[in-house]
Amino acid sequence: MADGVLLVAHGTPDSVEEIPEYLMRVTRGRPLPPEAVEEVRHRFAAIGGSPLTRLTLEQGRLLAEELRIPVYVGMRNWKPYIADVVAKMRSDGLTRAVVVCLAPQNSRTSVGLYRKAVFDAAVGTLALKFVEHWAEHRDLIAGFAARLIATRDELGLDAGAPVPVLFTAHSVPMRTVDPEPGTDNPDPYADQARLTASLVAERAGLKTGEWWFAFQSQGMSGGPWLGPAVEDTLRQLREQGVTQLVIQPIGFLCDHVEILYDIDIGFRDYAAMLGMTIRRPESLNESRHLTLALADLARRELAV
Repeated sequence: MADGVLLVAHGTPDSVEEIPEYLMRVTRGRPLPPEAVEEVRHRFAAIGGSPLTRLTLEQGRLLAEELRIPVYVGMRNWKPYIADVVAKMRSDGLTRAVVVCLAPQNSRTSVGLYRKAVFDAAVGTLALKFVEHWAEHRDLIAGFAARLIATRDELGLDAGAPVPVLFTAHSVPMRTVDPEPGTDNPDPYADQARLTASLVAERAGLKTGEWWFAFQSQGMSGGPWLGPAVEDTLRQLREQGVTQLVIQPIGFLCDHVEILYDIDIGFRDYAAMLGMTIRRPESLNESRHLTLALADLARRELAV
């Protein structure tokens, strides 16, 4: 039996000119207002383009080195598309693969859609083992905590006192996390995001009252989104006298627009307007801890 691993992620366009086509794929053909498209173009250009694809491919390369088996990377909304990558896996002779979504917290709007895309592409030709979630994985937590401790210690030296932390995860529309009709089972995403934050806080030695959690990057499509929002939380913290703050996203595994623009530009400017200084730890990117987490997930599934 020939084994491999497939890492799946959101995907990002290669240029500003491709933004409209990319957004149509994200919304599954539903057009966005022109001003929303222009705002995404602006943010993409402001950071010089998203490094998501490059970094994800590197994460796959590092994992292949660790496991000594083929590792593939497929994107749901841009190249290399999941369907094309699954076809390549079949042509390479793979018969079994572990699929890991590079979003550790499970949600119908993320992990559920990745799962569907992979299984639709495989159509029974590959034996797939899909990792549903890994929000509490020890190496994931260790990786986030190591990045956090380094930044918090440095900022604490400058401030002369321990600096509080705001953990964040990407918001989703409320309609996607409410219980499905006829059931009382809510989407697990919000609880899993908070679980990751609490475990990182514990690993980093943060005490109660030294950390908070909020959702970031609410969309432009209207309707209620999961909160509390980062902006609201920043205002509340400033009213409590906080002037120095570390912001750490715990739902993202590499740099991309929601980190390099939303946090490094948007939230930093908003905090400065409030009289606050914020600092962000380095993203996991090529973290050894992340490689070990992914390798452990793959080995567990392949051992079954």
